[in-house]
Amino acid sequence: MTEQTDETRVIKIALLGFFIIFVLELTAYFLTNFFVLFAESLMALSQILISAFLLISVIWSRKPADEFCMFGRGRVENVAALVSAMIIIFVMGIETFREAIPKFSTAGTEFKNINLALTMMGIVTFAGLVPAVNILSRRAREPSVKAQLVVLLINLGADVATISGIAIVALGYFWADSLASVIVGATMIFSWLYLFKDNVSYLIGKSPGIEFVKKVESTAKSVKGVLGVHDLKAEYVGPKVVHAGLHIDVAKGTPIEEADRIAHKVEEKISRETICKHCTIHVEPESNSKSADQGK
Repeated sequence: MTEQTDETRVIKIALLGFFIIFVLELTAYFLTNFFVLFAESLMALSQILISAFLLISVIWSRKPADEFCMFGRGRVENVAALVSAMIIIFVMGIETFREAIPKFSTAGTEFKNINLALTMMGIVTFAGLVPAVNILSRRAREPSVKAQLVVLLINLGADVATISGIAIVALGYFWADSLASVIVGATMIFSWLYLFKDNVSYLIGKSPGIEFVKKVESTAKSVKGVLGVHDLKAEYVGPKVVHAGLHIDVAKGTPIEEADRIAHKVEEKISRETICKHCTIHVEPESNSKSADQGK
């Protein structure tokens, strides 16, 4: 199974789970009058949209580079995660707060079929656990899959709040329905903040870090004929895909054909041993690079 097929399979499982959850929660809301179940169904509906959007982004991001996207479309998964976050905050979070807060003062005895509500939520929680466990069992997690996992875990937290709220209502504290709904809305906002923070840095050119830089430098220096490495700059252009530019020093007087061979060897070795799949190698005579460094 290829990486893309595995990734799409994970999201498809989550998409099916969310659809089942949506149907169960909306049905339970009409049968029991618990607003928190309506809030949960809103969450499930938005998660259906999110999963569908992430699935499309995964397929699109695997298209090869062309004249329009010369480094590929890897960042589309980060864009999808951010759009997903927008859906969470606007479609779910704000709407849930808007509807739930006024109900603190109007909550009454309109609730019914409490046992049915608890049973439905038990089924819903189990349905959400299946795709979450499936993702947690994977070692590698692409941005789209990671975003899906965050949504699933947040949803499970909201399910616990919902079950607790329904149980407290059963004891005669009717305001617990509104409180549980507000908690559901708050978890949505938290997930938005997490997804935004985790993905925006990739879109503004996140560096792969000092360990990656050291790895590239040591790899380049291990190629015969490379006397030094400097001016190395790198950024993520997709999940586990880095674009880097670096200067290598070769002996003064090296024939251009030999210098070109060394550059290709460096590029091949870096691409093979690191996640840098787009390398730009500049070749300089050693004495010129030293003079430039001394002049700085």
